[in-house]
Amino acid sequence: MVYRLGELFSGPGGLAWGAMHADIGSDEFRIVHAWANDYDESTCETYRHNICPDEPDTVICGDVRQLDISRRTLTDIDALAFGFPCNDFSTVGEQKGFDGSYGPLYTYGVKALRVFQPQWFLAENVSGLSSANEGGAFPKILADMRAAGYRVYPHLYKFEEYGVPQARHRIIIIGIREDLPYEFFPPSPTTADGPKTSLEALTIPPIPKNAANNELPKMTERVKERLKYIKPGQNAFNADMPEELRLKVKGAKISQIYRRLDPDKPSYTVTGSGGGGTHIYHYKENRALTNRERARLQTFPDKFVFMGAKENVRRQIGMAVPQHGARLIFEAVLKTFAGIEYDSVPCNIRFDNTVKESGTIRGRLVSKKIQPNRIGA
Repeated sequence: MVYRLGELFSGPGGLAWGAMHADIGSDEFRIVHAWANDYDESTCETYRHNICPDEPDTVICGDVRQLDISRRTLTDIDALAFGFPCNDFSTVGEQKGFDGSYGPLYTYGVKALRVFQPQWFLAENVSGLSSANEGGAFPKILADMRAAGYRVYPHLYKFEEYGVPQARHRIIIIGIREDLPYEFFPPSPTTADGPKTSLEALTIPPIPKNAANNELPKMTERVKERLKYIKPGQNAFNADMPEELRLKVKGAKISQIYRRLDPDKPSYTVTGSGGGGTHIYHYKENRALTNRERARLQTFPDKFVFMGAKENVRRQIGMAVPQHGARLIFEAVLKTFAGIEYDSVPCNIRFDNTVKESGTIRGRLVSKKIQPNRIGA
């Protein structure tokens, strides 16, 4: 089965790259690009350049709220992916949830499910989704997906346990159309006991001298001087430095400010925005990382070229889903439909997929300890 993939909130193509490179050893089960939508022109250009260079018109740039989600405009699909905007669900910031501008945007993914009825979907968001709106947002989102005709399988992935050299925790929801006889299990962690380090990510193999998006950042002499006193793993607040170099910050002190990477551990979370001191700093050199180095931490291959100005590229990289982690999850989906056994674990967020006579969802979210190496189909 070749699954035609549609995407909303596609970003630069982290999910798409992972999907198109998912390989379960059978050409009969694979994923191909059908169409995608994102609101940012540079991001869409990145997607076109890397994912569908021969079909640029299949990437529709514009606000999803103005997108005609219908068969009049979009071709039919077998699968849908949507990493709906996380700004209002993130634990960093005000966490407005449904009360913010971005919180309700997931409904456009649900609309696409209702219109196209794909066989399965993948939805992605930050871990803070589970606590937004005093814990009410997540059950509502799952209930809407279920009401669209899908069994849902939410799981909190710690991507550093899946070969991604970065502590990045995201909720991934797999949905399978309720008339299909398949049950999904998340794939077992692959590197829980030996995560890939930031040193490995940035040096093995060395980044080619002519690699795209690898321009060295401009650094002031004051920042360079400050970094001299910050050891690997430390930040501007716990390093021993002269008083004149210390930051004059009152209140909460964010640990990521001028924080150097620890070469023996995965990176801390790569973000897409932020002012001075938030750019991720090299474990040895007195500088921030290049965009190509950030892309390495997000597991994008060096041949994946980001289009746009430097700060826009930084945002694209930080907002993307690590393609390696995405690929492993897509492979688990393909194996599920192909009937191939694989090492799996139970969902660590359990949701009852049954429905009461009233049509409301019965069940609640509960945390569940992961049991390793369960075999799923």
